[in-house]
Amino acid sequence: MTAPQRVAQNYHDHAHHTPVGHIQLTYEDRFLRRKVLDLDDGSSVLVDLPKTTSLNHGGVLVLEDGSEIAVVAAPEPLLEVKGGSLHRLAWHIGNRHTPCQIEETRLLIQRDHVIRDMLHLLGAELTEVMEPFTPEGGAYGHGRTHSHAH
Repeated sequence: MTAPQRVAQNYHDHAHHTPVGHIQLTYEDRFLRRKVLDLDDGSSVLVDLPKTTSLNHGGVLVLEDGSEIAVVAAPEPLLEVKGGSLHRLAWHIGNRHTPCQIEETRLLIQRDHVIRDMLHLLGAELTEVMEPFTPEGGAYGHGRTHSHAH
């Protein structure tokens, strides 16, 4: 593998210009500090951020020349959660510090057999789906949720 020709040392949560490229990353892959990433066009970029950062869908990596690479949430295996008491199911998911995408009529979480069993016992309607995952941020609207072990 040859060294990437471009370096991104900054990140913004929204674009300021028309992106010169796109990169699709899963939720886990969007949490990084330094890594070589392959863009949709086959080229690569070295991401070298000052600190570990949660890249959000719609954010951009800023290259040395000021141009931007759009960050896109890639489809990944998720569990769709529905049910008559969606607010109660959301509480149980949050109580386990599980990242959760909250929508009007459903919740999306990463597949986990323990959480699946718990939700099933609570009466949830569960369906495996392949979709982009953009869960809620931390308690103050940004960042990632972590277990108590962090």
